[in-house]
Amino acid sequence: MGRKERREREVKRENYATKHSAEKRKQTLIAVAVLGAIAVIVGYAAFLFLNMTETAPGGPENAGALGSEHSHAALLVKIFGDTFEFSSPAFQIKSSWIHFEGRDGSTIHKHATGVNLGYLFETLSIGLDDQCYVFPEGKQFCSNEDYKLKFFINREQVSDIRDYEIMEDDRILILYGSETPEEIEAYLLQLDNQQLVK
Repeated sequence: MGRKERREREVKRENYATKHSAEKRKQTLIAVAVLGAIAVIVGYAAFLFLNMTETAPGGPENAGALGSEHSHAALLVKIFGDTFEFSSPAFQIKSSWIHFEGRDGSTIHKHATGVNLGYLFETLSIGLDDQCYVFPEGKQFCSNEDYKLKFFINREQVSDIRDYEIMEDDRILILYGSETPEEIEAYLLQLDNQQLVK
């Protein structure tokens, strides 16, 4: 009996070792397969990111590849003399192509050619045309007999800014109200002195 019991224990040990070894090998193979799949997905995503073109998902129509340009412009929006702030998280990095970043609400960062200001405001859920400036919650400021929406690019008044593509060191002013020429000049001077965060 002693031999038989010893032999049964040896067989049990061998079976346990074999099962344990097979289970360990199975878990290792699963881990390698999962890591391999993750590596393939990350590699593919990196490839797509590095080779994004104007047809990349989420990008504006007619935009160049991300990284095809990196321009900065100062923006100042005054509604009845109050500055509209873009530094809150609600307005930060809403698009990779053009945005505000780093909790700064005065410097526009453009990361591709072919991206205009209309697209920036669209990503911020701000309605903008040549007559109205509409806040995300729906409050509208439209030109009428008493108050006007005005746009200035590098001190020159323009009728609309939606199709404008910023260039390095541009200065853009959006005004709504009934400002005097002296008040407009003061806002333009404020914009000229505004630091660009690059």
